[in-house]
Amino acid sequence: MTTFLSFFLLSSVALSLVLVSVTAESLEHDFLRHKKEKLTHFRVYWHDILDGKDPTSVSIMNPSKNYTGATGFGLTRMIDNPLTMAPELSSKMVGRAQGFYAAASKEEVGLLMAMNFAILEGKYNGSTITVFGRNSVFDKVREMPVIGGSGLFRFARGYVQARTHVFDIKTGNAVVEYNCYVLHY
Repeated sequence: MTTFLSFFLLSSVALSLVLVSVTAESLEHDFLRHKKEKLTHFRVYWHDILDGKDPTSVSIMNPSKNYTGATGFGLTRMIDNPLTMAPELSSKMVGRAQGFYAAASKEEVGLLMAMNFAILEGKYNGSTITVFGRNSVFDKVREMPVIGGSGLFRFARGYVQARTHVFDIKTGNAVVEYNCYVLHY
């Protein structure tokens, strides 16, 4: 069952990327010639909560019993993490990070991140950006691409920079600062 789930998740992501690139070309020409591109920067704090009564990150696939490495290679977690204005979980929630991350490196703790930042407040309420890339979690600053968006972030592209604010080694809980730089119309 987990092999099927892995295949389904990866196939869905790959198919989505192909469909977006094929249909975007015809839509872009008509839509974009009347729009001016702008750069938006915003900062949010991503709360990955693995413990307690209401975790926001749950394991959906564990590494093979044959793998004994220290990187967690193969571990996959589904997330619905709060995005807040400040590092404290009690600060104003402005959105949710929804998607998954997987330990994709056998040599270091390197994650494949696939998530949407769904904005729930302010001018961009109802809009999303999609982040898809590699996250070397022990690097001070990690950069991942923004590959798309919806709503006011339609045709988005750009990047995010992630910096770990707090990591609790006992629980696995983390707070990560995300600076998002998004070009959109």
